[in-house]
Amino acid sequence: MSVRIDATDRKILAELQRDASQSLDEIAKNVGSSKTPVWNRIRKLREAGVIGRQTVVLDAEALGFEACFFVLIRTSEHEADWQAKFLQALRDRPEVQEAHRLAGDIDYILKVRVQNARAYDTFYQALISEVRVHNVTALLSMEEIKSTTMLPLES
Repeated sequence: MSVRIDATDRKILAELQRDASQSLDEIAKNVGSSKTPVWNRIRKLREAGVIGRQTVVLDAEALGFEACFFVLIRTSEHEADWQAKFLQALRDRPEVQEAHRLAGDIDYILKVRVQNARAYDTFYQALISEVRVHNVTALLSMEEIKSTTMLPLES
């Protein structure tokens, strides 16, 4: 479904990205509109798939997940059955927050959030016991400088 997005839609989306728990009244006030038109626009954007599921952002460190690893994976396997098994292994592991297939020398990059290095090793050992990979490089993030899910809607 294709949907046209105008300036008011972008303002609504920016407000929702900033804080999706805002009331409809607050969003309407912040975008300079009234409640019913804002609700209709949000409904239209949801139906079009522009707005997906709503979640809560948790503080990983406050919950004991103090280590963030970026894992670079090279593989010599490129068959469909290997890829399906690999992708399922990633989906089955809650430690994997993000996984991307890349162009270039590295085939995949994963963002893995765990309690510590020992927990990463447990994750790593389980992964390589399930799927064959050619080379794995784990990079420990020393400091998170920026992390956002917000898209740059307002220019």
